Amino acid sequence: MKDIPKIAETLKLLADGTRLTILALLKERELCVCEIVEILETTQPNISQHLRKLKAAGLVSESRRGQWVYYSLSLSEVPYVQAVMDYVPSIKEKLDSIGLVCKDECCD
Repeated sequence: MKDIPKIAETLKLLADGTRLTILALLKERELCVCEIVEILETTQPNISQHLRKLKAAGLVSESRRGQWVYYSLSLSEVPYVQAVMDYVPSIKEKLDSIGLVCKDECCD
């Protein structure tokens, strides 16, 4: 019973379309903020706020490479989210067709 509130909060995060889309993108490959901004056609502060919440919930991790920060899925501690992500349709073709390259000035 003690895990139910945590699971409920995590599932609430997934109820947001933007956050679920970010996770679907990260399911395909790691991305930097500027790539996610371009794909979702929104602002950097908006994406950073969503990523902050996902990171706090333990759903994404970040790695710094020089001046760039890359985000990837981190679902080993939340297998129930992995089960949800197994049902999220692949967007690999769309991601591959965009062919993004991170711009120097965008990621910090």
